[in-house]
Amino acid sequence: MTTMTLAAALGSGLRHALDDDPTVVLLGEDIGTLGGVFRVTDGLQRDFGADRVMDTPLAEAGIMGVAVGLAYRGYRPVVEIQFDGFVFPALDQLITQVARIHYRTGGAVRMPITVRIPYGGGIGAVEHHSESPEAYVAHTPGLRVVTPAGPQDGHTMLRQAIACDDPVVFFEPKRRYWVKGEVDESLDDAAPLDRARVVVEGTDVTLVAYGPLVVTARDAALAAQDDGLSVEVVDLRSLSPIDVDTVEASVRRTGRLVVTHEAQGSGGLGAEIVASLVDRCFDALKAAPVRVTGFDTPYPAAKVEEHFLPDLDRVLDAVDRVMGRAHSLTGWRAS
Repeated sequence: MTTMTLAAALGSGLRHALDDDPTVVLLGEDIGTLGGVFRVTDGLQRDFGADRVMDTPLAEAGIMGVAVGLAYRGYRPVVEIQFDGFVFPALDQLITQVARIHYRTGGAVRMPITVRIPYGGGIGAVEHHSESPEAYVAHTPGLRVVTPAGPQDGHTMLRQAIACDDPVVFFEPKRRYWVKGEVDESLDDAAPLDRARVVVEGTDVTLVAYGPLVVTARDAALAAQDDGLSVEVVDLRSLSPIDVDTVEASVRRTGRLVVTHEAQGSGGLGAEIVASLVDRCFDALKAAPVRVTGFDTPYPAAKVEEHFLPDLDRVLDAVDRVMGRAHSLTGWRAS
């Protein structure tokens, strides 16, 4: 076990993938000489050469198109989109080509492409550098969509994504890049890529989160203990497909559901999760499920983004609501 930041764990995962398979190639803006804007790919071009860790022009549609060609030729390209807000020019290739080719060819052609995207707010970035576009791609059949919450999953899930024969969109919570944790660099006990995980056990409320908000959810579970509440936290990990079975089992234990994510609420993944759980276990619910999300506005300026992002108070307020307790948006238990 080695203590690493999430960024270092992702870099270690890429290094292992490059070592394990000569068909793995990395491409993206500034990933080579610079080592990436978040230094995830630091040292990889030096150690593996510019023909396997390739700096590209600033052209996301072109980067994705090159990845399609490489996949056709038997490579496993790993694309880095420098920031979440820059992925939109690449969605044409990702949605109309990458997601469809396996289906279009009757299974004859695979697209083993991994698309790494730093996403979410919390770092005080300028416009287009803090977005949560996961629902756009999760809505697209043919794409796997996953997101780690910490260093261990960052390392393990990235290696699994690269080894997968399906295209995987790999969302990395950028405000958690510097979170540290112990990492086992073997894959011996790795959970399947599409499996959710219960990270805190509880009996009163199921709190579902993913990516950057898993830390917030765990903090909420700890804070709720002081008020005699037992909150079970489920880290979704996979956004497409969603492991509804694990969430259902938790909701049947607790009878209550809260879902939180940074992205805007309308049309978000929280709505899909709530709908799926109401359909599956309406009989087990003791209260209506509650969503805690970003607001239906563009990501705001950095100085006020803390008002946009779900925080501890808003999550605990939702826990109060499903428990039928008094609540206030200005502070937990405030009157």
